[in-house]
Amino acid sequence: MDILGVLQKLGAESGFAAFFLTDGGWKNLVMIIIAFGLLYLGIVRKFEPLLLVGIAFGCLLTNLSYFVGMGANALYHPEIWEAFLDHASPYYHSYGYIMREAGLLDFFYIGVKAGIYPSLIFMGVGAMTDFGPLLANPKSLLLGAAAQLGVFVAFFGAVLLGFTGPQAASIGIIGGADGPTAIFLTTKLAPELLGPIAIAAYSYMALIPFIQPPFMKLMTTDKMRTVKMVQSREVSKTEKIVFPIVVATFVILLLPSTAPLIGCLMLGNLFRECGVTERLSDTVQNALMNIVTIFLATSVGATMVAQNFLNWSTIKIVILGLIAFSISTVGGLCGGIVMYKTSGGQINPLIGSAGVSAVPMAARVSQDVGRRYNKNNYLLMHAMGPNVAGVIGSAIAAGFLLSVFG
Repeated sequence: MDILGVLQKLGAESGFAAFFLTDGGWKNLVMIIIAFGLLYLGIVRKFEPLLLVGIAFGCLLTNLSYFVGMGANALYHPEIWEAFLDHASPYYHSYGYIMREAGLLDFFYIGVKAGIYPSLIFMGVGAMTDFGPLLANPKSLLLGAAAQLGVFVAFFGAVLLGFTGPQAASIGIIGGADGPTAIFLTTKLAPELLGPIAIAAYSYMALIPFIQPPFMKLMTTDKMRTVKMVQSREVSKTEKIVFPIVVATFVILLLPSTAPLIGCLMLGNLFRECGVTERLSDTVQNALMNIVTIFLATSVGATMVAQNFLNWSTIKIVILGLIAFSISTVGGLCGGIVMYKTSGGQINPLIGSAGVSAVPMAARVSQDVGRRYNKNNYLLMHAMGPNVAGVIGSAIAAGFLLSVFG
């Protein structure tokens, strides 16, 4: 028996050798290093760990399995989804083809592609969210709308940089600072960009405490930042029950493409508020939310295949995402300044920055910055109004873009 030959054969066929012997294999090595970096950010730096850890590990798995024959043993097959999405392919929209050829992460990805995971995440967000601050101050809806400015500015910027309309829409939605919405829209319009868009969206959400305060300080005066807002009115139980029903009915009739996101968001909130579905509300907030997060994160990470991720488009997306997020913050603050002036100085404009969604982190940033200038200032509940309005606003913006380009 030729032991030396066997060892040489094992070495040549190993994944380690494939990094250097396979065409483009070095790119997979780079992606594995990026996955390690994302794991560090999620575990050590605690940047959106519930999602980033799963995304990073999905990225690690898909780039490790790239060398296992590209066949039945591989966990994710980008070529399957390329055929699935290609109008000219005999396998266009053939789920039977996927069932025959798919690996584990391909099956996870079906939930992303069908819009199941983002919608279920929205149901959990609805069950965890109190819309009372928004109902107590309906003008907060305007701040949520103003904070969508970055979505459309980034859209036009992406078009100028050569992206197609659907791709530009998917990039622009990063400005809504809502990860599930970004994933939902991207899987419908530009699934080939899902990896970088998801990473950009969740990274900037995690960096809110660093990105927003400089803009908040730049655009407001010391006098504005010290404004102490009065306690909002008490919202009745009936109002909280009727609100999700009315919003779902009106918004879905206005923009039918928003039905999956808005419908699930409002259903989750109805479970929370109606008083007769405590068990369902608890399940949606905890067990279901956790399970779906695992599937969503790992399947999104699986799309970060080196051949699709390491290109100039990814760098452009990261830059445009930061611009979108920053301009959305500016848009919300501009709305807050307008309300400050029209209210005779009764509204603190810092709450406008919370209109970018990212519940409840953006509201906490408004609270923290306000407390720096007035120790007796409690803006959290006031900021939650535009914060939840931003969730609704980002879903409506996504629905609008989907109706235009879908």
